[in-house]
Order: sequence, then structure tokens, then C-alpha cells
Amino acid sequence: MVLKLYYKAECPFCKKVLRFIDKKKIEGVELVDIKADEANEKYLIEKGGMDQVPCLFIDGKPMYESMDIIKFLDEKFQ
Repeated sequence: MVLKLYYKAECPFCKKVLRFIDKKKIEGVELVDIKADEANEKYLIEKGGMDQVPCLFIDGKPMYESMDIIKFLDEKFQ
């Protein structure tokens, strides 16, 4: 399973998800800052359909909403 979390540093919902990943010591989630490279934001919009972050791509399928992402990760990495 390929997991990529698209985020931006100033987003409070992204910070919530990133803190959860750090606290649970979850490995295997690639972190992609959409502000670090214009191509990252472009990919997010093209593949996800909107520029909303955080967005967790699970094998290429987008999942939005910080609490949904946290719930998914919590169940997957118990």
C-alpha cells in the first residue's frame, strides 16, 4: 500500500494529522509539502479534484478530512 500525505505547513488540520503520525511513530507515509514544489500542488488538484489539504492518497485514491485520515491511520497502524 502506497500512502502519501499532501499537506502545507501553515494548515492547522495538517498539523493535527502530522502530530498524530509523529505521536504514533507511524512509518511508511510519504509526506508531500504542496508549497515546496508547484508540481505537488498541481498533482493534488489533478488527481484529488481539489486543492484541499490534508489529503492522504491511498494507492492513488484521495482521502480528505483530518479526522477521517487519523481514523484510517489509527486502524491501519495499531
